[in-house]
Amino acid sequence: MEPAMFDGLRLAHWQAEQRPDGILVLTINRADQGVNALSRAVLDELESMLERIALELPKGLVIISGKAAGFIPGADIKGFGDIAAKGQTEAWIRHGQLVFQKLAELRCPTVAAIHGHCMGGGTELALACRYRVASRDEKTRIGLPEVKLGIFPGWGGSVRAPRLLGAPAAMDLMLTGRGLSASAAKAMGLVDRVVEPAVLLDEAVKLAQRGAKRPFKQRFLAWATNTGPGRAILAPQMAKQVARKARKEHYPAPFALIDTWRRSGGLPVHAALKAEARAVVKLAGGPTAYNLVRVFFLMDRLKSLGGKDHGIQKVHVIGAGVMGGDIAAWCALRGFEVTLQDREMQYIQPALDRAAQLFGKKVKDEGKRAATAARLKADVEGAGVADADLVIEAIFENLEAKQALFAKVEETLKPGALLVSNTSSIALEKLREGRKDPARFAGLHYFNPVALMPLVEIVRHDGMDAGTERRLAAFCRAIDKLPVPVAGTPGFLVNRILAPYMQEAIIAFSEGIPGPVIDKVALKFGMPMGPIELVDTVGLDVAASVGRIMADFHGQALPDAFKVEEGKRGKKDGQGLYKWENGKPVKPEVPKDYKAPEDLEDRLVLPLLNEAVSCLHDGVVSDADLLDAGVIFGTGFAPFRGGPIQHIRSVGADKLKARLEELAAKHGERFTPRPGWDTL
Repeated sequence: MEPAMFDGLRLAHWQAEQRPDGILVLTINRADQGVNALSRAVLDELESMLERIALELPKGLVIISGKAAGFIPGADIKGFGDIAAKGQTEAWIRHGQLVFQKLAELRCPTVAAIHGHCMGGGTELALACRYRVASRDEKTRIGLPEVKLGIFPGWGGSVRAPRLLGAPAAMDLMLTGRGLSASAAKAMGLVDRVVEPAVLLDEAVKLAQRGAKRPFKQRFLAWATNTGPGRAILAPQMAKQVARKARKEHYPAPFALIDTWRRSGGLPVHAALKAEARAVVKLAGGPTAYNLVRVFFLMDRLKSLGGKDHGIQKVHVIGAGVMGGDIAAWCALRGFEVTLQDREMQYIQPALDRAAQLFGKKVKDEGKRAATAARLKADVEGAGVADADLVIEAIFENLEAKQALFAKVEETLKPGALLVSNTSSIALEKLREGRKDPARFAGLHYFNPVALMPLVEIVRHDGMDAGTERRLAAFCRAIDKLPVPVAGTPGFLVNRILAPYMQEAIIAFSEGIPGPVIDKVALKFGMPMGPIELVDTVGLDVAASVGRIMADFHGQALPDAFKVEEGKRGKKDGQGLYKWENGKPVKPEVPKDYKAPEDLEDRLVLPLLNEAVSCLHDGVVSDADLLDAGVIFGTGFAPFRGGPIQHIRSVGADKLKARLEELAAKHGERFTPRPGWDTL
């Protein structure tokens, strides 16, 4: 029964029910979206309801979602762009703060009933309630990931979380942006109860009626770590830990969060909220937040490719090496029936062993883990080809060997099945020659390590059917990967852009510039790993192979620096450009008085940017946004810079082109600007 207190209110996104026991249930069910993203209209309705509730208090208030997808994923990021464009960021942040403060100040028990995703603004709303109950469901995730957008929680989350959880736990939650399971949230003190989904509302009502007492340890930490001395001791330690992973000039948000808490953590709530708002508004207007929000939308675009209809149930992978075996394991983890083929069982067993380790990390329930492992089967004879809806070739990089394998597969491949190659560099026009059904043949290029790298390149050729691309994009989404369609020219997108960057690093190394110096310069620019360490990780043999293909493609000779000695291919041999121990590089000490060449950063980064311009000019991807997305998610290219093309436009294409010409005059024609710079 809708309460009389809301008579006259026009509610599009909320429903209210007054229960006979006096508990008021507010159900958020955003009318214009499939998820409850917090828009201005949603907050305005909530504010109007809270004002009336404050005048006519129920015995308790429960907020729950009407969406099966989850509670609240956060603020409406798409709407935020319009707000920022109108210069209304501060007003928007203060509005959200004040609405949630009205919830926090209600003089009756308030409970957030959480099922599914509860992120950002959703968690901040839950923190404004007196209690929280979460469903014991694997889809339930609770977090404050705003730092990933270049800001920090600005609707009271950075004020309330430390005062509820204690500063160490709260700051860890906000600084990492990670999502917690219901049980982890309970252990931290973020939620008071964890219950089965079917009784979520009933338990939320009980919590509103009876309340819950927080453990003494949590209450003590919440007090002690927020005192003046506590903040003075903890803040520098937190900043030091963050500095190990991020540079302040690249990612200012975590440092601003720590500093704002240090200065205002002991203030009354309203004053602390004002300090929070000031800091978040400043961050939101900076280039890092702008570019990270852009990256968020780029990810959204990749997720939207292909839809959901892939028609694939069974996958057959040929080649049980590191790539093939890990692709098979990942597909099984994501619910597909997978058969894995190689010449003998001795080649498949290591892949099954690695798969067992992956399943052990990712699937905590033993019953589900056994079911996951059962979906991955060894198949020496290749019988799985006949039943497969998708066959993935992942053998070594040799055109003739792949062609022979495809011909053999096509003898038993069923009509309508897709045949794809995980080739990393061979042109698809060559691989598709002689295919019985070229319309259903494509490249599906994964990156190593498969479990960590989010991107998959869908590699096109001129005989491929558009439906094949859509099905493969949908399949990528089904296995939780981001697809980017690319042309089938050598190197495709990611390897083509990485090749000159890695090549220049090897040339610099061969000139006597220490590897750690080269890596440090790249890290300072914002790359996730230095290029010398990257070459060793990929393998000098692989780097040389891709470098040779790309040199031929550009009509150049591969530099003499690309020499691969037996047993010194990098990480896999324990020796490469670095020595490797326990899977980590042993980097030699650099003399303290050594000074890196002033042009080293430009020598490393500009060839990468030059190749990105060339890829865009050649139509390897359909537009600049897809290129930036592919390079960010495929290489980890400094997300705070927004991608290679975005970075070029920020710095100035004319300025960078002129710098390339200077480098070409000094170091050689490999720096000559490629076609396309004048169009940016």
